[in-house]
Amino acid sequence: MSRIDTTLKSLKAQGRKALIPYVTAGFPFADVTPELMHSMVQAGADIIELGVPFSDPSADGPVIQKAGDKALAMGIGMVQVLDMVRSFRQTDTQTPVVLMGYANPVERYDLKHGKDSFIRDAAAAGVDGVLIVDYPPEECVDFAAKLRAHQMDLIFLLAPTSTAERMQQVAQVASGYVYYVSLKGVTGSGALDTDAVEAMLPRIREHVHIPVGVGFGIRDVATAQAIGRVADAVVIGSKIIQLIDPQPRDQVAPVAAAFLRDIRTALDA
Repeated sequence: MSRIDTTLKSLKAQGRKALIPYVTAGFPFADVTPELMHSMVQAGADIIELGVPFSDPSADGPVIQKAGDKALAMGIGMVQVLDMVRSFRQTDTQTPVVLMGYANPVERYDLKHGKDSFIRDAAAAGVDGVLIVDYPPEECVDFAAKLRAHQMDLIFLLAPTSTAERMQQVAQVASGYVYYVSLKGVTGSGALDTDAVEAMLPRIREHVHIPVGVGFGIRDVATAQAIGRVADAVVIGSKIIQLIDPQPRDQVAPVAAAFLRDIRTALDA
């Protein structure tokens, strides 16, 4: 059983919902990420999604694109991301970490370091799950099996436009949780329609029998509470990036923690 499974089952037994913040690795300062991760856990985060910077993030809006560009300009790539996870694991061996990103950095890593080196090195660093936006489920059977052999989960996105057939394909290979994209669009865009999310989740659960997290458009206590009533997990990314972007180095972790602490309190209320 992966750390993600253990965490989500424990939360379910307690009647609680998972809080999953997303931050871009190496943003807004190259060395701040492990400290930021620890502060988010202390504020109530259950799983951390760590974005791998990439030059062409097709699913991300301008906020996360800007964060990725800044991290890339500071030399943050997959090697550095895995180093950050390794540093985090020195004092936190329990909180699951999911790498979220795109195929190119993963495949480039394997080209430079050898076949399946990403899986080997991610597992050794302490990664628990991988969400690769542009990997379709029908092409991931072997990849998913190799990840599971290293106690890592392969997480997929579902969208308002996902058909029953696509949900079934995802259900065959996904583990850990699935991530329902609540909006038609990129990260940080649009207004969240909580009624539409509530109507969609039973359809997803007809086919997918692992926890369902919801993200895109969750920006405050009210939207987090509304989603927490129907989903197994609440995922927040762009809002955190916006909050920490203008901060001086010593305020990045405290600002993120203060925001998440309010969300955690609301989810547990």
